[in-house]
Amino acid sequence: MSRHPTAKWSQSSDKIYLTIELPDAKDVKLKLEPEGKFVFSAIKDGVSYEIDIELAGKVDVEESKVSVGVRSIVYVIQKSEKKWWTRLLKQEGKPPAFLKVDWDKWVDEEDEANQGLDFDDMDFSKLDMGGDDDLDMDDFQGREGEDESSKRVVFLSAEDAEEAKDEAGFAAKVNEETGK
Repeated sequence: MSRHPTAKWSQSSDKIYLTIELPDAKDVKLKLEPEGKFVFSAIKDGVSYEIDIELAGKVDVEESKVSVGVRSIVYVIQKSEKKWWTRLLKQEGKPPAFLKVDWDKWVDEEDEANQGLDFDDMDFSKLDMGGDDDLDMDDFQGREGEDESSKRVVFLSAEDAEEAKDEAGFAAKVNEETGK
């Protein structure tokens, strides 16, 4: 009788990532069919392990790739259609106990849509980030007679900032926070 190795899966819109955790597996055999049938077998310490499942959708066998490593076997399965699957298996109901979601590799649809955004070239000065537009950088400069060591950055809570709307109130709150 054979056992089931632990298998983890995750997906993107165009691929399924299937990782079979079976360190030091010998005689590894994998079969993937276009209809989504996936069969795995291997031997470890004289014990036979296998997985025989039907995936929820069709796959592109030619574009799929496998890597047999010392600790695990990773199969990157190319979906035949670029779309998110609601589940890995064609069979409805609770998945088998050996099959788990790979949260380390999981990407949500929204996250995938946002991948590749590059903020390095963005000019944030053009964005309205809220806050008080009347503030000027001069407001954050030291007062005459202060040396560099006396300047501090103070973070006020929203409640404290609301109470200290005028300059005198702000100065009082800052002095209260810094102990001056």
